[in-house]
Amino acid sequence: MWLVQPFDAPRAWGDGEWQGRDFLPKDSTARTAWTGLWPPRGSQPTWDAIGHATHDGVEEWLLVEAKANLEDLRSSCRASPQGGRPMIERALDRVKRELGVPHDRDWLTGHYQLCNRVAVFHALMEHGVAARLLFIHFVSDRGGPGRTCPGSAAEWAEALAAQDAHVGLPAGHPLDDRIHRLFLEVAPR
Repeated sequence: MWLVQPFDAPRAWGDGEWQGRDFLPKDSTARTAWTGLWPPRGSQPTWDAIGHATHDGVEEWLLVEAKANLEDLRSSCRASPQGGRPMIERALDRVKRELGVPHDRDWLTGHYQLCNRVAVFHALMEHGVAARLLFIHFVSDRGGPGRTCPGSAAEWAEALAAQDAHVGLPAGHPLDDRIHRLFLEVAPR
């Protein structure tokens, strides 16, 4: 079952994105713990879709992040060093330690969006919230000018390998079996 996206009037279709852990019940310990992990002001990590699924009899959240072009893989943290950046950096460093990522991997620049999604996901799991993280990579999208839209999973491979090398999540890390990639053809060439 998919959650209805929150309404966002300024957007063309009025559909917003769920932020951080706003999709959790208000009394959830994972939701209240988030305030101590991430700055309350500024941009929160957002989700392209949130769903509920049952896997082996266990109710789980499905957190979805989708990409249609290679340029969308790259991002950097824009939080101010005088604002929320130190708190974000501490949160990311803690997740890196717990997942066995080398300390020298920069999770604030290059692939920040991926890293902050992993941090939210890690925090959910840490507070006993069963979840899975799904990265959808659209194949054969027809993006606008300046957008490189892969026509196959193989065309995504080089960019995703570079992303993985930058981020440094080791094979077999504690969340490895709960993070998935799906290549979805949207417009055959």
